Amino acid sequence: MTDPASPDRAEPWYLLGAGNMGLLAAHYLRRAGFTVIVLRRDATPRLDRTLILPDGEAVLLHLDCQPIVRAGLARERERSSRQDPRALSDDSTSSVSGIPPAGSAGLSRAGPAPATTTTIRRLVVASKAPFSAAALAGVPLAADATVLRLQNGLGSLDGRLPDGARMIEVVSASAVKRDGDTHRVVAENDTWMGENAAGGPPAWFSALSAHWPKLHWPDDFRHRQWRKLVGNAVINPLTGLHDVANGRIFQDPTLAAEAEALSREADRVLTSLDPTWPGDSLAGVRALADATAGNTSSMRADMQAGAVTEIDAINGWLLRQAEALDIDLPSHRRIIAAVKARHP
Repeated sequence: MTDPASPDRAEPWYLLGAGNMGLLAAHYLRRAGFTVIVLRRDATPRLDRTLILPDGEAVLLHLDCQPIVRAGLARERERSSRQDPRALSDDSTSSVSGIPPAGSAGLSRAGPAPATTTTIRRLVVASKAPFSAAALAGVPLAADATVLRLQNGLGSLDGRLPDGARMIEVVSASAVKRDGDTHRVVAENDTWMGENAAGGPPAWFSALSAHWPKLHWPDDFRHRQWRKLVGNAVINPLTGLHDVANGRIFQDPTLAAEAEALSREADRVLTSLDPTWPGDSLAGVRALADATAGNTSSMRADMQAGAVTEIDAINGWLLRQAEALDIDLPSHRRIIAAVKARHP
């Protein structure tokens, strides 16, 4: 195993989005000997959280934080002030959804931390997909940065990273639930990493996989990613719109018929994108719904809370691909419109 003080581990990982999955990733990275720093929109120096693992072990996470607002605003103000003096107004206390504001429970307020101005070479993006642009604003990414995208859906970082950046997609079947400052890992299931470009995993992957349970770098990564996408595109909006648990979908004939139509349309698009796509999504969606029968999908939770959903990154991605291929997806168009009518 690589020595923890080696150059491979000397480069820290920065985290955008210290929610359930972001904190779980931070835990695995730290366990593998990497430094993890949370990027925030305020001067809070440390984030304190408790992670309860499936075996009941309580892990206390004390993560150093660095603000990105001041560095980003300083550059923006310098540019804007040359054009309009009104750009100098102080809005540095504004926060971005997915990055908790100062004063949130569990945050230490021991004093301000220096703003992040160091070029970031390793970044985990675990913020919600709709907030990707806002979360990345002002983040000083290196031209050849490595970015792990730990988000639902697809396409949320397209055009938002430096041209030379290496974006690695992360697809996880693990589940974490939050209760205040405590995050309970309901299940540690398979996690897959991969990317569109051909080639093997980066040098740090083997060190991380020894401490991240069931972490894989599969040859068929894209198909695994699409499997999760279709599961989310069927289960999430149906459970959100009808406010039911996952297992209810195939117990209700009307919902089951909608699930079949959504799955069939998704297969048509994905087969057009990749002729090797098996095209049997309905069986996989049904198995996923049965395996998580009592669970509340993330979109259902968002709709219950009146929060912005990730429909654009999930069903919306399928619709954008279909439009480029001149394929009509009436079921996906209707369900996107229905979700947005409830929660724009």
